Amino acid sequence: MKERLPERREPSGAGDLVPFPSQGEEHLAGEGTPVSLVATVLDEAETVAEWWRSILSQRRPPDEVVVVDGGSRDGTVERLREMAEEAPFPVRVEILPGSNIARGRNLAVSLARHGIIAVTDAGCVLDPGWLEELTTPFQEDPEVRLVAGFYQPLEGGWFEALSACVTLPLPREVRGERFMPSSRSLAFRREVWEKAGGYPEWLDIGEDMYFNHRWKELGIRHVFRPKAVVYWRMRPDLPSLLRQYFRYARGDGESGMYPHRHLLRFAVYGGLAVAAFSRRGRRFLPLAVLPASVYAGRRWRRIPVFFRGRTSAEKAAAVAAAPLLLAAVDGAKMAGYLHGLWRRWRRRRGSGGRDGV
Repeated sequence: MKERLPERREPSGAGDLVPFPSQGEEHLAGEGTPVSLVATVLDEAETVAEWWRSILSQRRPPDEVVVVDGGSRDGTVERLREMAEEAPFPVRVEILPGSNIARGRNLAVSLARHGIIAVTDAGCVLDPGWLEELTTPFQEDPEVRLVAGFYQPLEGGWFEALSACVTLPLPREVRGERFMPSSRSLAFRREVWEKAGGYPEWLDIGEDMYFNHRWKELGIRHVFRPKAVVYWRMRPDLPSLLRQYFRYARGDGESGMYPHRHLLRFAVYGGLAVAAFSRRGRRFLPLAVLPASVYAGRRWRRIPVFFRGRTSAEKAAAVAAAPLLLAAVDGAKMAGYLHGLWRRWRRRRGSGGRDGV
């Protein structure tokens, strides 16, 4: 089912805005084609200042910034307004209480004045060359419609480094033509968003992957720029990490994304369970362990990168713990995917089968 194109909305009220020039006023902070940077935010008062500093440090600054806040209660909006007062480019902050990420992004894009849109999340930290790397391909090749950036973890404690090993690819592992970018590091021409129907507002999580599938189905010309890096914070503990990947997989199930990938995961762990716990299956346990070791091997190979500068004891502990954390994250994904399938079935049943998603 084709999603309805999000409506262009007027601001909810002047009290929600910081100073912003009229539509006819030109303000080109960067060189070349003007670029709007859009972001969503919710309760990021502790991290939004670092994100803002990383915007001000861009070698190619944005020509405007549009932020949609989902109803923060921790002073995020007040901090944004304070910082926007001194910004060298126009800034707009729109408040949309209770909105999910997709709705917030759609509103931000609809309010942006320029034809090229760079998308990120408040709370991240942008590499100084991020926007320059994302926008250069548009100038080099007028046929380019979308540029996919990359993301890396901010340095944290031992658990954050281990989580990165288990869940995040290295640049050398990525095949650019198949890479599905996160919308924390992405730029596109406005027409891509329009043709793809915007971000799916019916989906609370995984909206950027669904958007990716839509523009790829359209055959949009795109390039991958691995040096356009956004740094983001890993979850600090096991419960929050498992909740995160449960929700990601729930979005996959609810939207019908990656069925073969999830089926393979169920098959691998199901095979291991049969081999381990059935009398007849135990003879095949060594054969089952072999593909599991290959599966975990990529995570082990990331340890020298994400644990660079750490002690040998920390690295050894990571080697032992990585398969365990991988299994825990995969368990969260399997549970989340099943929950997403249930939500999908319930939604389609409620629509009388008219929902083709």
